[in-house]
Amino acid sequence: QLQLVESGGGLVQAGGSLRLSCAASGFTLDYYAIGWFRQAPGKEREGVLCISRSGGSTNYADSVKGRFTISRDNAKNTVYLQMNSLKPEDTAVYYCAAAPLCSGSANAPIYGYWGQGTQVTVSS
Repeated sequence: QLQLVESGGGLVQAGGSLRLSCAASGFTLDYYAIGWFRQAPGKEREGVLCISRSGGSTNYADSVKGRFTISRDNAKNTVYLQMNSLKPEDTAVYYCAAAPLCSGSANAPIYGYWGQGTQVTVSS
């Protein structure tokens, strides 16, 4: 079964850090760009960061610049989202998705695989 599984979410105080993981099973992430998206209650799903197959990253959310970074470990078939200096407005369900190339749009049909999401809650 081909799937992506996110983990690492939780409750953290403002200013804290979390590292989210996106692990693939049933297929190899080497051949895919991986995007991280988030969806807050009542809001549309938005692109956060994406990492290409070659390891280059693209930031789609100005609000996370300088605080969030994306990386990949192909040996572990996993992509990470390191989130530092978290703010209450970062509270959302975070999703990862796989595509042949990066796009910041959650509606882009190139994203063929999605994880189930992991909740991140930042308290003030």
